[in-house]
This record gives sequence, structure tokens and C-alpha cells, in this order.
Amino acid sequence: MSRKPFVREVSKTGWYFKHPRYLRYMSREVTCIFIGAFALLLLCAVERLSQGQAAYESFLVSLQGPWGIVGLTVVLAFAVHNATSWFNVTPKALPVQIGEEFLAGKYIVGAHYAVWVLASLAVLFFAGVV
Repeated sequence: MSRKPFVREVSKTGWYFKHPRYLRYMSREVTCIFIGAFALLLLCAVERLSQGQAAYESFLVSLQGPWGIVGLTVVLAFAVHNATSWFNVTPKALPVQIGEEFLAGKYIVGAHYAVWVLASLAVLFFAGVV
């Protein structure tokens, strides 16, 4: 007896809408597009800087326009979403074992957020903002 096995149909485009965990995964993965775009923007800034002060200042002026502000705000929002989602996944990817017990995930996540805040404050301090 040969029967054709049952194969469940899976949507090729909307499979991640079926479960909240898949949607969180895809939202974290789509942020890489915006992070990559920002990396290209930084490369353009370095190129303009190599062309001289006038070229770099014109580049900075172009970023101060409405489209530049909106674009950088969107990139910042996606970068924050990417960082927070990865911080929240860290206890599953990096369990810390002390003796026979595992460290609670809230301590691992809290340590990541604390280092993030300290690094941000250090950048603001050295930039002269704080």
C-alpha cells in the first residue's frame, strides 16, 4: 500500500503572521535592512570627509533637512528595537551557569541594559552633551 503522505501547505509570504513568536523574529530580522542602510550612510560620510571640509559640511547640511531627520529617526527606532529584542533573547542564547544553578534571565538582560546605558552616557560625556 503506497499512499501519498500529507504535506501541510505553508504560505510563502505570510507564514510569520501565524504565531506571535514568528512575528517577533521577523520584526527583529527586518531591522537589519535599516541598520545596513545606516552603515552605508556612515561610509558616505567617511568618503565626504576624505574629500575635504566643505564636502563634509554640505553632507551634514543635507542630513539636517526634513528627510534626513525622518530617516535618521526611523533608523534610530529600528536600532533600538533590534537592540532590545536581542537583549531579551540573550538568556536563551547565553545561559550563565554558576555551580549547578543557572543565573536568572532577568539578571542577564538587566546587565545588558545597564552596559547599554553606561556606554550611551560615556558617548554623551565624551561628546560634551552631558
